[in-house]
Amino acid sequence: MEFNPELSYIHEIGQKPLVYRNIGQQFDIAVKRFPNVEAIVSCHENIRLTYTQLRDQADRLGAAFIKLGLKSGDVIAVWGPNTINWYLTMLAAARTGLLLLGMNPAFQGQEIRNCLQKVDAKAIIITPESFKKQHYFKILKAVIPEMEKASPGLLKSKSIPTLRHIIVDSQQKHRSVWKFDDLMQWAENSDIQTVKNSVHKVSPDSPCNIQLTSGTTGVPKAVVLSHFNVVNNSIEFGTRIPMNELKLCCQIPFFHAYALICALFPAYEYGSTLVLPSEGFDADCSLNAIHNEKCVVIYGTPTMYVDLINKQKILNVPMGIAKYAVTAGAPCSPQLFEDIKSILKLEKVNTLYGLSETTAGIFISMPDESKDNVLNTVGRVLQHQEVRVVDSDGFLVPFGSPGELHVRSYRNMMCYYGDEERTRDMITKSGWLRTGDQFILMKDGYGIIVGRLKDLIIRGGENIYPKEIEDFLNTHPDVLEAFVVGIPDDRMGEELCAFIRIPEGIEVDEVKLKQFCVGKIAHFKIPKYIRVVKEFPKTATGKIQKHKLKELFLL
Repeated sequence: MEFNPELSYIHEIGQKPLVYRNIGQQFDIAVKRFPNVEAIVSCHENIRLTYTQLRDQADRLGAAFIKLGLKSGDVIAVWGPNTINWYLTMLAAARTGLLLLGMNPAFQGQEIRNCLQKVDAKAIIITPESFKKQHYFKILKAVIPEMEKASPGLLKSKSIPTLRHIIVDSQQKHRSVWKFDDLMQWAENSDIQTVKNSVHKVSPDSPCNIQLTSGTTGVPKAVVLSHFNVVNNSIEFGTRIPMNELKLCCQIPFFHAYALICALFPAYEYGSTLVLPSEGFDADCSLNAIHNEKCVVIYGTPTMYVDLINKQKILNVPMGIAKYAVTAGAPCSPQLFEDIKSILKLEKVNTLYGLSETTAGIFISMPDESKDNVLNTVGRVLQHQEVRVVDSDGFLVPFGSPGELHVRSYRNMMCYYGDEERTRDMITKSGWLRTGDQFILMKDGYGIIVGRLKDLIIRGGENIYPKEIEDFLNTHPDVLEAFVVGIPDDRMGEELCAFIRIPEGIEVDEVKLKQFCVGKIAHFKIPKYIRVVKEFPKTATGKIQKHKLKELFLL
């Protein structure tokens, strides 16, 4: 049967061949090209390191890892906010063939135990010892009571039997742990040279990173990515976002693929400087860093931009040479796009769509994007990528029609760590990865995200996608953010509840807000319930945990 060109399938052929390198080799190329360029500036730590200095410190730490007895393929976890030592741990692990697991700084004891058990972690680095209300060391001691008596490197945990080493970035001495600063002093020059000489022995096809899915609906899965995944997706990301020797303001957490694949790793290829405004997101610190460090590109999630905009209305900080905003992690409303340009005075807004399972990016805005595409799409499909949209029976739908997005390329994850069944459920025998997103693919390669399939609300037989209503509510002058969920209803099956966040000192009349909807959206899309919240339950990457909103309503 002849293929129908009107059906939703695109293969975006690459203009340049993929490269067969590991992360360490990629970084060595950056050191040769940009030896004295600042690779990273940590504003809150007052530390600045060039590419050469960063490589040398990472190799010193890598040599210490080897002295601890860690071997290529072992899993090392890092737990904490954005710091220089987090970055060094990541780079040292990659250059010595270790597999890095970045853990959410907000995780609690049971979550930490589950993660370390899931991936058979051999070591954990806590950097720093505490952050905000989180005292990481105390939490870990509660999870691993054996720490009270063990000597460093000789830990034997009943609940996490593979764990041997605990490394803490602290000036205090603790039983059973290694101090991060001490490790940095262990290596002799010959040990460091051994690391430098061995970088090429790490296969580009070997695993380098474990991404925990954001856990918006339950226990996160452990996504395994290879050096090949990471290096190539990072290189291509820089073809869509201007990055050549520019300063990038990184507000997003290191542990997530968005930061690693779209900010940290692309910087190597383009000689960019990564600027860390603060350990965790702080709108004041971000605005000051953008101004003081002369950042050109800003990375953030929609929620971060909402807070940045509201703070800028108060402070009116000169934005200097800042030109580009990159947003991802959750759908961004057209109104927020307009506010980013008008209030933050940025020239362009670039949107990104992807999953941890696809090494972050699948669709990204083009360099010279039209306003219409920025406001209404998630960008254009990246190169070396196949995409298709199918119905519930797995058949292609016409271009412009909604269905589930499937993708196939080198970006697809290696597997879920230790979970063959979930891996098979996610990736078909023919290599298509099921995204779980309701999506519209256009003939020109642009995509429109309709919403998560699991978020679909069926009210009295009408299929309702929350994003459409959320985007509309966000146009109300007193609504900062809006998220819509389905609530069980005896008569209609489900009813709509809109959770909204509003500025301090403002009162929203529920009746007037519903009146605002009349005549602008269909009557069955007008939320029956309105709830005002101060904060939304969300992951560290800004994704709203809608199952928790439902729980909040039912309390």
